[in-house]
Amino acid sequence: MTLTDVFLQELLRRYQANFDITENFTLGDTTYPAYAWFYSLSEKYVLKKEATLWAIKAFEHVLFSKVDSVSEDTLDDIMTTITNEAEPILVRKNEKYPEKDHMCTYITFIVVSSKDPDEIAQKKIRKFHFDKGYLFNFRGHSEARLAVISMESGNVWTNYSGRDIKPLLTDAYSISSDIVKHKNMSTADVLIKSVS
Repeated sequence: MTLTDVFLQELLRRYQANFDITENFTLGDTTYPAYAWFYSLSEKYVLKKEATLWAIKAFEHVLFSKVDSVSEDTLDDIMTTITNEAEPILVRKNEKYPEKDHMCTYITFIVVSSKDPDEIAQKKIRKFHFDKGYLFNFRGHSEARLAVISMESGNVWTNYSGRDIKPLLTDAYSISSDIVKHKNMSTADVLIKSVS
């Protein structure tokens, strides 16, 4: 099993506590290794639920992607996916506006790359931005978060909205690389014993 596979398993294990996860999820023409979905409802009511004063719904849609390397074209494809597929299908459900009491939806892309992105791509990751309001923000807004992690170095690059994902990815990478390292050492020990 490769480091990328072990890392993705570790990451999904962590998301599993609060998110519904679908593996091999297809959106548009692309199939992603995994998709995670989260929904939260907060409401205030008087005496009984029928007398609701206010309600707030928050969502997060996380698409996990595996690539060999991240280029400017990769980032352009992600933005196209957000604007043409993720936002209209996942956020608005192909309606004009999101559902009633919608406050915020995060569209998160976690890209697992075999190699470090070049400096131009790193700069474009940091500047990556998508924020769309609905009905003058009375129906809330959607915002894109982007995080790219390199299996080559363990480094993580994010846009401003995605900066809080970095510790999670760094920790999952650390554990995953230890698992792969120990597994390889165990395999080497078995091979050495069988040769002796």
